[in-house]
Amino acid sequence: MGLERITKVLSSELDQLRSEGRAKGKEFIVVGVKKPQGDRGPRFLLKGFGEKEFLRMNSNSYLGMQFNEEIIKVEEETADKFGVGPGAVRFISGTYEVHRALEKKLAKFHGREDAMIYSAAYVTVIGVIASLVTSETIVISDELNHNCIINAIRLSRPKDKTIYKHLDMKELENRIKEAIGKAKRVIVVTDGVFSMRGDYANLKAIEEIVQKYDSEFEENIITIVDDSHGVGAFGNTGRGTEEVTGGKADLLIGTMGKAFGVNGGYVVSNETITTYLREKAITYIYSNPITPAEAACVLRVLDKLDSPWGIERLTYLRDLAQRFRSGLLRLGYETIVSEHPIVPLLVRDTWRTSDIVKYLIENGILATGLNFPVVPKGDETIRFQVNADHTPQDIDYVLNVLEKYKKERWH
Repeated sequence: MGLERITKVLSSELDQLRSEGRAKGKEFIVVGVKKPQGDRGPRFLLKGFGEKEFLRMNSNSYLGMQFNEEIIKVEEETADKFGVGPGAVRFISGTYEVHRALEKKLAKFHGREDAMIYSAAYVTVIGVIASLVTSETIVISDELNHNCIINAIRLSRPKDKTIYKHLDMKELENRIKEAIGKAKRVIVVTDGVFSMRGDYANLKAIEEIVQKYDSEFEENIITIVDDSHGVGAFGNTGRGTEEVTGGKADLLIGTMGKAFGVNGGYVVSNETITTYLREKAITYIYSNPITPAEAACVLRVLDKLDSPWGIERLTYLRDLAQRFRSGLLRLGYETIVSEHPIVPLLVRDTWRTSDIVKYLIENGILATGLNFPVVPKGDETIRFQVNADHTPQDIDYVLNVLEKYKKERWH
């Protein structure tokens, strides 16, 4: 046996990625964190950069729970009680009382009968879609849906799949009409908040279209919404895209690895659906759950969200995002109008995107450059993510650096 020939092939593919500017490259390694102090949010120390401090503008920790002392204490106390890991998959002996308490809390939070938690939101999407797709199912998907949805559809092998233009409700309706008489079951799947852009699906309009044609299908039209970037960070009370638009999904998928500050994913629906998924979803059955300590942290975060603290925190986050978005527009940059803390800077050029990211790093700012195929050609973007542990001074510093770039290097 040997790896010589395959190594040569893979090396060639890597060289092509690098030459096209599409390689992600080496990952930054965090070696230390300076917690928020005064008018400065957290700063990060990276391997290879000595004592240079970085402001992280590419974190999913929207509520800033990663450094919340109360949440850290909950995690420590629960780990002391139950240990640092679950020790088994759930159907063997890996279900702890805190896991079930969290599921009940998440169901109540989203106004559903039941919830089930997974090890990650990505595997939640895979497990849910794969379990509900049959040989008599057509899947209809927004063209800019997350990679997890795309791969879930591929793995599920439905009877057919069709794509509608991003947020185009007329085309969605046409795709549904085209499916009439061709399948027993239709699944309409979309992101809630779209992770690369910060815009979001009109769930109320989707719900109305689905209700219009649902009777045409023997096993219903099922709506599945992955609102991983919405829950906890979007809406007046953190209920995400459903709260903002007034629509409701049949199955809502969320994450605990973003606004809630730890790890894991979940789905909420009626009790029959969740019971079925516990029996059928391979990514649930054969994977360990999140730790009891992580589950306890999310329980506490949910309590905090449903309190005056939560309203204040979400208002602050929304105001910070607006401060940054308005600043980009004032400087002549292109962005997307939204209230979500994902604030994209649309560059529309691969080289320029990489150059701005390098300039930001030189000035102690971490942001994510997105090139094809992560985003379509012509939509090259730098994604900034505002967190509630950022300060107005942090936001103004990033804007000042971008203003300098515009004057010095954008010709």
